[in-house]
Amino acid sequence: MIEFSDTQWALILGGSSGFGLATAKKLARHGMSVCVVHRDRRGAMERINKEFEEIKGHGNGFVALNLDALSDTGRETALDTLGEAMGSTGRVRLVMHSIAFGNLKPLAPVADDPDQDNAIDVLASKLDMAPEDLRASVQEAFADGAAALHTLVRPEYSQYQLEDEDFERTIFAMGSSLVSWVRDVHQRGFFADDARVLGMTSEGNTTAWRGYAAVSAAKVTLESVCRAIALEYAPYGIRANTVQAGVTNTPALRVIPGSAQMLAVGALRNPLRRLTRPEDVANFICLLCTDEAAWVNGALLRVDGGECIASQ
Repeated sequence: MIEFSDTQWALILGGSSGFGLATAKKLARHGMSVCVVHRDRRGAMERINKEFEEIKGHGNGFVALNLDALSDTGRETALDTLGEAMGSTGRVRLVMHSIAFGNLKPLAPVADDPDQDNAIDVLASKLDMAPEDLRASVQEAFADGAAALHTLVRPEYSQYQLEDEDFERTIFAMGSSLVSWVRDVHQRGFFADDARVLGMTSEGNTTAWRGYAAVSAAKVTLESVCRAIALEYAPYGIRANTVQAGVTNTPALRVIPGSAQMLAVGALRNPLRRLTRPEDVANFICLLCTDEAAWVNGALLRVDGGECIASQ
């Protein structure tokens, strides 16, 4: 049984849903105190507060801060509050970067897909149906879970294209912003003697998905930053790794253009015949926070049930 002390704290950046929230719940169940930094609108807070009440119910320390984690002021406010909550005995065991704030415009104008149109036309002819009726039926069946039809359903993409500023903001938000957080936590003396820093990446680090170019660049940046932290902060007892989750049905994924197709392909491709779940990833991160995982440093760790190595 894994047991942490409530003087050990997890600082989770982006912890109101998905991997961050699942990790907060998991670590709290095992005795760790949690500080969640998130940015959500008022309309989402009823759902989020219910999730946070579950974390509080474990009786450890808990702080939730709805602020801009990407601003100097937001970061300083969060660390001031965390310092007060930890007191003289608390220390940060984990800093987890799970911020999902990126631009999902395509690089180039989206072209028509004559192959897909032709496939619908041929199949409609064989079935003696109008192509428009068949397309509607295919879309309905796909929405109802017929994953194998993913090649016949056209995703919707933004009519706008990525600009330089889109890349800059996304790369900072989802990549290099981790540097400032680790630097400031270290300068304040908040880190435990044996601490962990984790960044969340995806298969988009090597695979091109339309509309994902800026986020892909950010993920690669985050991986590079984690490797640098693993090297340069090692003398201070800090280990840094990157976790590559499989395709997971999270709020962050659902805003990606073509996410329905990504989910369908992921389920068909995975050797275990299901999608990765946030809890799968949280379970692994919990293991990485144990004393026994202290020798894992500078690694990219896939938690995807074998999805990445499997062909469809």
